[in-house]
Amino acid sequence: MTEYVSHDAVVNALDWTDLIEQLRGWFTTANVNAPPRQVLAVPAPEESNSHQSGSLLIMPAWLPGKSVGVKVVTFFPWNADLGQPTINAGYMLFDGSSGKLTSILDGDALTERRTAAASALAADYLARKNAKHHLIIGTGQLAKAVGEAYVRIRPISKTIVWGRRPEKAEEIVRDLRSAGIQAETAPDLEEACARADIVTTVTASKQPVVLGSWLRPGTHLDLIGSFRADMRECDDQAVTQAELFVDDWAGASQAGDLSQPLEAGLIGKKDVAADLRELCCGAHPGRRDETSYTLFKSAGLSLEDLAAASLAQEKRK
Repeated sequence: MTEYVSHDAVVNALDWTDLIEQLRGWFTTANVNAPPRQVLAVPAPEESNSHQSGSLLIMPAWLPGKSVGVKVVTFFPWNADLGQPTINAGYMLFDGSSGKLTSILDGDALTERRTAAASALAADYLARKNAKHHLIIGTGQLAKAVGEAYVRIRPISKTIVWGRRPEKAEEIVRDLRSAGIQAETAPDLEEACARADIVTTVTASKQPVVLGSWLRPGTHLDLIGSFRADMRECDDQAVTQAELFVDDWAGASQAGDLSQPLEAGLIGKKDVAADLRELCCGAHPGRRDETSYTLFKSAGLSLEDLAAASLAQEKRK
């Protein structure tokens, strides 16, 4: 019988430390087949008056003889104006030997947990060991998750939240405080960037929200939100002044933060120092000194989904 694993059940099964280590292990040793995801355009409904189209993402992966999984995601940016989630997802997990559908997992919770855990995993190699101030830009579904994940890998003493809607930022701060994290809102974004050791962006912006001139030497910039060529969370200076890392070149290079500087000839593929697999395997040492700028661009990998879904199923046995 196929099991449905609810949002709360997925969250409860995926402890942050366990999930981060699961991803580290899978990036190091797992022989996962993960074809490039499909991103299909979905027109906005007429009543939304949105100038942006939506997206349908299809992300399959399989570990031969073990498990097969596929995630289907909708990204509807006009939902933000309605007070509804912009991202919704579902995940189907199959037995890798028989092909039987074993479980359907809440994809929103799965995506939140694995995305935040992957960025925290990258930061474990790229952020300064003494990083204490974490700035989160954006107030969507991922904001609370990245705040919770980062305190597992660095001695974060203060988490700062900035959003275009102050009331939403206050809401995220309350959620973080309820999880035992010291958090507060940032009234001024430029000032908050100048004080931060780590800056995470979780927005759907089409224009840069972080400028390279705002960041101090040694800052780690973690770009999560953009995944299409028309989306952008940082400016060219933030990209060109940093040592660049990606979760996976194929996906990250399609996101505007990298695709636009690539198209302009400001960077090339050779400027990307390593991907997440190479960091986990030790092929690249990660941060080399205390003053370098580092930038991690994630676009999401189906390997991460399958790793998280497999862990959730294992924990529920």
